[in-house]
Amino acid sequence: MHTTKQNHAADFGLFLIRAVLAAVFFYHGSQKLFGWFGGHGLEATAQWMGSIGIPFPRLNALLASVTEVAGAVVLLMGTGTRLAAVPMAFTMAVAIATVHNSGFDVRTGGMEYALTLGVVLVALVLTGPGEFTLGRLFGGKLPKFAAAGTVRTAS
Repeated sequence: MHTTKQNHAADFGLFLIRAVLAAVFFYHGSQKLFGWFGGHGLEATAQWMGSIGIPFPRLNALLASVTEVAGAVVLLMGTGTRLAAVPMAFTMAVAIATVHNSGFDVRTGGMEYALTLGVVLVALVLTGPGEFTLGRLFGGKLPKFAAAGTVRTAS
């Protein structure tokens, strides 16, 4: 059994993972959705997706970018982490299958970056967000739909 000090360290580690993932996904999703941070925006993202053969490029550009931006916010809050991490991991699986499928090395268009993000997201689905969440901050007084995914699993 873990001591309280070990639990706090693990919970803080999960918070750090969620925070960094949130920053990465917000950054890339905002590039696609809004054209922020040097991105090209939704229309250019849709055109690019169409040019590489992704069906329904406008819809898929919207789905991918909203998943990344909204998922980032949810990861940072921690409340609903498991629910958000599933479509985010799926987005990384699609990125691997369609864009980053030329091997492993990211420098040659490989999957290492998208794979790492996807695996860490799946790990969050399995572990949960830890104790450092908005739901815990407000003493579990959030509506049930907002608190989904915050239950701590047995160690």
